[in-house]
Amino acid sequence: GNQRLPPVVQPSSGNSIIINPCQCLNPIVKCIRNVPKEFGDISPDYQVGRTTGVLFLSLRYHRLHPEYIHQRIERLGQAYNLRILLLMCDISEHQDLIRDLTKVCLHNNITVNVTGSADEAGQYLIAYKQSEHRPLTLIRERVDKTPDALLRTALTSIPRVNKTDVETLRASFGSFAKIAQADAEQLARLPGFGPKKVSRVKDAFERPFRTGAAGNGPAASASASTSAVVAASAPAVSALPGSSSRSGEGRQTGDDVVWDIELDLNSPSPESVPAKRTRSERESPPWDIEVDEGAPSPSGDEIQISSDDPDADIAPALRAKRRRA
Repeated sequence: GNQRLPPVVQPSSGNSIIINPCQCLNPIVKCIRNVPKEFGDISPDYQVGRTTGVLFLSLRYHRLHPEYIHQRIERLGQAYNLRILLLMCDISEHQDLIRDLTKVCLHNNITVNVTGSADEAGQYLIAYKQSEHRPLTLIRERVDKTPDALLRTALTSIPRVNKTDVETLRASFGSFAKIAQADAEQLARLPGFGPKKVSRVKDAFERPFRTGAAGNGPAASASASTSAVVAASAPAVSALPGSSSRSGEGRQTGDDVVWDIELDLNSPSPESVPAKRTRSERESPPWDIEVDEGAPSPSGDEIQISSDDPDADIAPALRAKRRRA
């Protein structure tokens, strides 16, 4: 409390990192080395470029004062194109806090950087300041456009193929086209090419680019040719012997109609086939109609008929009753 606060100055346009006076006691300030720094009246905690502002937050402090970061973000407004939240992870249970802070930063267009020590946080600030005027191509992947480099990049994308194998292939075959056309026996004779590596190389060059869904792909043409072979080898549909055929009737098969107009001369004619007898014309089963003369005759309502055939007629029993009467 007895330490004197540094004087507040306006941010300069030089190569200095501008520090908010509220961060004068932060250990991170001492970790900023090899880069000039000065205190100034700014909204964020650190200004590492004309369009880059950094807010610092300790998770231990955030656990005690969760409203602090919301006030700082509201005070920052829409200033600065690149807005960074530098988190100091100094507690053990940090997963939930970092998750919630990440959601808040996503809604406010803020980038999150998590550090584990003051030295690491100082290195972040130095790196941002030193990269202020550097082009964007500095962080892009450098791709060599020479033929050897392109060949190396293409072949090393095959599993189990390294740069030494690429040089072996180039020295043995000389061009990419000859490498693609090489058979398994030629590849197996090369040093360092075992069965698995040979199969991976052959599979990379022989696998189709499209695997079937498109109508004009290799799989579609193969299925079309298969359908044509099956259709050509299918036997023609003919009329079945003994089936009734009438003029004008046929079966639809594709675009043609197969007419059933052939007659089997050996099949019996309809007149020669005996007609099926009806129930009334069936032979009556033998009836047991012996009557005991000494027994009283049954009344008309008590006629009993015994037969194993449930469809038998009752006419014979009625005639026998009339004779007894």
